[in-house]
Amino acid sequence: MALCLSLTFNPLSSNAKTIGSPDPIEVSNPAEPPAEIKVLLLRLDEIKMMDKSNLKAPEKKQLRKEVRAIKEKLTTVGGGVYISGGALILIIILLIIFL
Repeated sequence: MALCLSLTFNPLSSNAKTIGSPDPIEVSNPAEPPAEIKVLLLRLDEIKMMDKSNLKAPEKKQLRKEVRAIKEKLTTVGGGVYISGGALILIIILLIIFL
């Protein structure tokens, strides 16, 4: 099994050559984030820059709740699928076993 895994993960070298010059790759600028996201990010920056040393405990608690809510909104707006390292290893092992 170790031999199989070592052969699977070693890249195979190829002698492919390009004919002529390759076409330049166009890199597009990422789209500007929507206005709603900009507002949320600005609010997070305001909270980060705020002097919290003179705030009382309930005010700090409310700020923490606000930051959590903003971060939750940003993750739902951003979308995407995140896979942890352990889950990725498990998926790879299962693929090796079943394939």
